[in-house]
Amino acid sequence: MASVVLLRGVNVGGNRTFRPAILAAQLSHCDVVNIGAAGTFVVRKAVAQEQLLEEFRQRLPFKTDIIIVEGSDIAGIMRDHPFHDQELTPDVTRFVSFLTRLPESEPVMPFEFPESGSWVVRILARKDRFIYGIYRRDMKAISYLGRLDKRFGVPLSTRNWNTIAAIARVLDAPVTPSPEEATENGCNHPAR
Repeated sequence: MASVVLLRGVNVGGNRTFRPAILAAQLSHCDVVNIGAAGTFVVRKAVAQEQLLEEFRQRLPFKTDIIIVEGSDIAGIMRDHPFHDQELTPDVTRFVSFLTRLPESEPVMPFEFPESGSWVVRILARKDRFIYGIYRRDMKAISYLGRLDKRFGVPLSTRNWNTIAAIARVLDAPVTPSPEEATENGCNHPAR
């Protein structure tokens, strides 16, 4: 089963920088596809989660939270159409935040940042380890998104809807490695 790997807080503001395309090439034996510059990868071969974590940790030049979700979870997000009832304007961006684990408690939803005045970030709902929201194209949006960790009590990583759609397209691409190829490259371990 395919997996999606999200690295938290990389290539932002000159901190924890690396070249995702090079990392994906180093992990080609696991059929890794890089999605953009924010540390988003699709692993199209079945790899045990522990092995996948180790593969990424060994190659990253820094420590960061690594979030792994099953490809089927992304398909589920696309099927759910979480933004179907939102009136969207060109200045609004849809996003999904991925929690590293389920929170022990959560705030009442929906909620907005700032809490008074015109909203910049609006959190609509949470389903399992996924938070759905929208933000306005505003300089303060990144700062408000950074507050979600504290609000939910769990580290998370955020991707915009265009990235989620790109992940879904890669997951839908046919991959048919031969059994010999899978055995030779060592990435034929069953997914978690």
